[in-house]
Amino acid sequence: MEKRTALYNKHVSLGAKMVPFAGFEMPVQYSGVTEEHFAVREKVGIFDVSHMGQFFVEGPSAKDLLQYITTNNVDLLEDGKAQYSCLPNGNGGIVDDLIIYKMNDEKYFVVVNASNIDKDWKQFQKYNDRFGAKLTNASDEMSLIAIQGPKATETLQKLTDTNLSEIPYYHFVEGTVDGVSNVIISNTGYTGSGGFEIYFKNEDALKLWDALTEAGKEFGLIPCGLASRDTLRLEKGFCLYGNDIDDTTSPLEAGLGWITKFDKDFVDREFLAKQKEEGISRKLVGFEMQERAIPRHGYVVVDSEGNEIGVVTSGTMSPMKSIGIGLAYVAKPNFKVGSDIFIQIRNKNVPAKVVKTPFV
Repeated sequence: MEKRTALYNKHVSLGAKMVPFAGFEMPVQYSGVTEEHFAVREKVGIFDVSHMGQFFVEGPSAKDLLQYITTNNVDLLEDGKAQYSCLPNGNGGIVDDLIIYKMNDEKYFVVVNASNIDKDWKQFQKYNDRFGAKLTNASDEMSLIAIQGPKATETLQKLTDTNLSEIPYYHFVEGTVDGVSNVIISNTGYTGSGGFEIYFKNEDALKLWDALTEAGKEFGLIPCGLASRDTLRLEKGFCLYGNDIDDTTSPLEAGLGWITKFDKDFVDREFLAKQKEEGISRKLVGFEMQERAIPRHGYVVVDSEGNEIGVVTSGTMSPMKSIGIGLAYVAKPNFKVGSDIFIQIRNKNVPAKVVKTPFV
């Protein structure tokens, strides 16, 4: 039985197409992927992302636990700052990617992927025996709405006295939105078009959704589903857990060396330091199709001789570029930017080129 977010009935009433996703019934699209995609790139869109997981890590040893179980350096956080990181699994792979929010020296808020809530919780508990932090899984009590796009700030600003222009990227404050207090207002998102994510109690979800919808009306705000969220993140080259990263991919292979800091001790530090020193044999790269074709997850990547050199992890038709784009793990030396590779689509090797991300 799939779970439902506090906004389930709202999505149904808006005519959303609902699909099972990560254990939830979620809206995949409302008016259509392309329309929703362009709304976020050019105006503003609103997403229900309440399926995501939320943990609180508290106490004198909260930082020490997070420092040990994640790859990024938690010492770099100050109050009101957020950090992208990942949980290594002890075998060189990734349990999940996540965002850590520092509320104060003894209180951190962690946001994890919906499909990994139970797995991540076990990982936190496994190592916490050593640290003794206070852990709270608040996933079932909290909702999350993302307001994304060039007009997102103006939309949200109508509903709060908090000066949103003073919240830098990857920073947050706790404030009041439309009379709802203790809302975490975060300058983050998964679309690459700017905007905010707000976290609050489930009982306020409907009120805030409606207020935001009304506030954004003059800017052309529309509700957006998981399908446009996926095309938006892919155009920016953001990893999706389960597709581009998982328990078999290392952060270095996934291009997440920038969140892997060796100036501290953490799970898999030795393994990853050795991998860094020796160099990786495969890498997650962006590629663009050179002919009209759409790459999909699982398609085989070959070289000009037809030798298998990798696999597509994410692919789509880019609404902004009107060409097929994707991410793939490719063996060296073919992962260099500019390399010609081929994607096997229906028994045909279709030419593609390795490019720098983001695509747009």
